[in-house]
Amino acid sequence: MNRREFIRLSATSAAALQVPFNASLAFADESAVASIRLTLRPDRLGNKIGEDFTGLSYESAQLGNPKFFSGENPELAGYIRQLGKSGVLRIGGNTSEYCYWKPGAEKAARGNTESISADKTNPVAFRLAVGPDKGLTASAAVSITPLAIRNLRDFLDACGWKLIYGLNMGTGTPEAAADEAAYVMDTIGAKLIAFQLCNEPDLFYRNKIRKSDYDFAQFADEWQRFYQAIRARVPKAAFAGPDTAYNNEWLVPFARRFKDEAVFLSQHYYAEGPPTDPSMTIERLLRPNPALEAEFAGMRKTVQESGLPFRLAETNSCYRGGKLGVSDTFASALWAADLMYQLASAGGMGINFHGGGYGVYTPIAGTREDGFLARPIYYGMLLFAQAGVGQLVESNLGSDAGSQAPLLTVYGLRSDSGVIKAAVFNKNLDRGVRLTIDPGERSQRASALRLHAPRIDDTTDATFGGSVVGASGAWSAAHEEKLSKENGAAVIDLPAASAALVVFER
Repeated sequence: MNRREFIRLSATSAAALQVPFNASLAFADESAVASIRLTLRPDRLGNKIGEDFTGLSYESAQLGNPKFFSGENPELAGYIRQLGKSGVLRIGGNTSEYCYWKPGAEKAARGNTESISADKTNPVAFRLAVGPDKGLTASAAVSITPLAIRNLRDFLDACGWKLIYGLNMGTGTPEAAADEAAYVMDTIGAKLIAFQLCNEPDLFYRNKIRKSDYDFAQFADEWQRFYQAIRARVPKAAFAGPDTAYNNEWLVPFARRFKDEAVFLSQHYYAEGPPTDPSMTIERLLRPNPALEAEFAGMRKTVQESGLPFRLAETNSCYRGGKLGVSDTFASALWAADLMYQLASAGGMGINFHGGGYGVYTPIAGTREDGFLARPIYYGMLLFAQAGVGQLVESNLGSDAGSQAPLLTVYGLRSDSGVIKAAVFNKNLDRGVRLTIDPGERSQRASALRLHAPRIDDTTDATFGGSVVGASGAWSAAHEEKLSKENGAAVIDLPAASAALVVFER
């Protein structure tokens, strides 16, 4: 069976498959269960989760195939819509520094869509989709045409999403960037949130785009020149930056210098890497990461000083495209959903998971020609989507939670309609958790949708609400579990390496 047929049959089966509740989720060994109490305080509100919090990120080189992001790709649009009625698509990545605006090349682009290769090691059949660039060598030059931008607008209309658009500051010119920005602004219109002028400029020295002494001062002067050239052509253009890899030493001064020019701050985060390092494991992915805390500290500092919101404009589990056996497993689902709530709790405005093609960590894998599939990480994003927008509420775990289940994380939410919800993640691999949840107000019933897979390293059998995601992102819960209650509190058993969305109804 060829790959096209496999994906078609898999997607068809997924659309029809509803997995009944697995009785094996009950604890077999009560001695390995931690009993913990969670108390929600709906009267103590935290940060707001907005409709455009969720996002995806793709390489700019994908625009070299004008048919990918287009009205001719309704299947991909369906997968994206399932993650939120309103979200943010970010076009950028390493390849953005090798993409060139070619308004006169439209005729060639129509007849030469197979010129883009996602990965030189991939079979010819994969050439119409661009995977995450590993950043090890300079990318092949890619032409972006007006057709690609017009089709991109059609795709955004089909998704209902908005756009962050990356421009080439690394190897391009201010004049070319201004020409491209003018066409993008005119075509995309109100769906364009902001332009970004480069991708990870703090690493320009590493990939030979700039000399080894390239520093923030040089970057800031370049950024200013491009900004002025674009604003001269497009007076209402909005900008974000610095879109650095991780460097708070650039984030803070950028916020100070350009707080009047930028509409939000952006930076990247990868939990692990490189994939060749044997210490980059599932266990490490699920543990707290001091680097993330440091990045959040920089985020909070810049937000407080500048008043600008902050977005993780590119993120995923392991840089340089991901790691097999880690980035493509169910562990990525737990990690991704938990990261989304960590960012929201820290005050971030949104997140964009990087992917594309058949990249190891991509949330949606495939091509327009062969079809698409939801990878495990997609299921974590789906849990976040089903929890919906709202305001975080104070969530207090029992004092013994840290010792009994150190990798248990919980997030309370009051929806815009007033419904209390709790997203709970048992990332412990060696113990289950019996969680008693006090919602902090009277409720008539409590129910749960489980995020589950047979094994933490499973790559194909993730479910949410007892169902898999089908063709075009089709999904509906097969099993909404009614939870028992004790003195007004709901009780849920969470096996090791699983999660659930708990909903309290008045």
